[in-house]
Parts: sequence; C-alpha cells; structure tokens
Amino acid sequence: MTTLSFALNHMTAPALSPDAFFGLAASLGIAAVEIRNDLDGNAIIDGTPAGEIKALAEKHELTIISINALQRFNEWNEARAGEAQDLITYARDCGAKALVLVPVNDGSGQADGERQANLRRALSALKPMLEDARITGLVEPLGFEICSLRSKTEAVEAIRAVSGENRFKIVHDTFHHHLAGEEKFHPEMTGLVHISGVADPEVSVSAMRDPHRVLVDATDRLDNAGQIRTLLEKGYAGPFSFEPFSSEVHQSAEIKVAVRESMQFLSGKV
Repeated sequence: MTTLSFALNHMTAPALSPDAFFGLAASLGIAAVEIRNDLDGNAIIDGTPAGEIKALAEKHELTIISINALQRFNEWNEARAGEAQDLITYARDCGAKALVLVPVNDGSGQADGERQANLRRALSALKPMLEDARITGLVEPLGFEICSLRSKTEAVEAIRAVSGENRFKIVHDTFHHHLAGEEKFHPEMTGLVHISGVADPEVSVSAMRDPHRVLVDATDRLDNAGQIRTLLEKGYAGPFSFEPFSSEVHQSAEIKVAVRESMQFLSGKV
C-alpha cells in the first residue's frame, strides 16, 4: 500500500467551522488543508480574522497549503487587483502557502490569441504581488468547454513566458483533467493535485459538473488512481487534496469514515 500525502479542502465538509474542519483533518492523520473564500456564513467570507485561522491551524498542527480561490483571475482589472491583494494579504497573515487562481468560466475570453494575452497580463500583474507576500500562485485550468483556460500546457507556457516559474505552479485537478481530455502531465510545474471522482454511470463527460464530484472509490469513472500513479511516476511529490462538491458528500453523517475509506482505496490502488 502506497503512502500518499493527502490534504483536505474545506469543500469536503463546507458546513463545518474552521475549528471543526481542522479537527476532522487532524483526526484522519492529514496534516495539510485548503481553506476557501466562497463558503457562505463561514471563514473567510464571514470576516474571521486571518490571525484566528492561523491560531486554529497551529492548534491542530496543520499546514494551510492554499486559499481557494481568486475567481476570474485572467480577467484583470482594477477590481480584480483589489480582490487579489486582499486575498494575498489574508493568505500571508493566516500562514497559507498559496492562492489558487481560477479562470473565467462563462464562455467569454476564449478566442485564440485573446485568452493567451489575458492570461499573461494577469500573471504579470500578480507576480510582484505574490512575491512581496512570498505566496505561490496556483493556476487551475478548468476542463469545462466554456472555460477560458482549459489547458495545463497553455498555463505552463504562460508562466514561463512571464518568467514566473519560481512564483507560479499549476493545479492538476483530476476531474478537470478528464473533462479537458488533456493527456499531457506537467509534474515539474504542478504544485497541488485536487482529487474527486464521478460515479454516476449515466452522465456524459461533457455534461459532468461540480455536483457530480464525489469521494473516489471503485466506481470512479475519471481514473483518479491512474492519474495519481502517473503523477508520482513522473516525479510529483506534493499533496493530493480531496475536493468533492456533491451535496451527498456534504450531507454525510459519516464524513470521517467516508474520507478514510477513500484514502485507503487510493493508497491500495497506487
């Protein structure tokens, strides 16, 4: 059985307070967590001070690997710059190592040439902000057909174009990798892996959406085990972070058991 380095995204149990969520991770032997700024009535969106989150993470002996996320980051404007600065400052003050960067996902900004230029502009603007705070920017391509950044290869090319290799990495999301139909892996530029499965046998790949994303087990259609194996064989040594969006998972009364079973399943398959 392979020992994988797992992490837990707050989306796994979004109703839990930060203290309870951190306690869940620690009880599973998971030492790394991702916090989010899109959980209504919860930190960060409810105004919980960064120092309070940092103290809770220290209490549970956890590393906050990222804040998830700056949305529409590749639609750079004055408002986006303000949002970015606020999140980067929060990340620095709570002890988070990185900020996840999510692209525009509404069908706009997809034209060839336009999307690459927009991406480079945003990365160029973010680079000094991240450097000042010593925070990593984690670019996360989305596999949805309407997304303005579907390709990890395109993301890596843009990072290199702005000489950002020391400040930016990419997120390999197993769900989005499958949806995008992208075969190439970039382990040397991968800073984080998000894992979730799709078990529904009826839904087509093009119709898969976040609510279909569950914890990975033997019914998984995305070949999470194969993706993880390939990443490890190619040299990736970072965390694999659970990020299920399904209400079925969120409402589970036995979330600790469910996550542990998924950890055991993946460790046994890889």
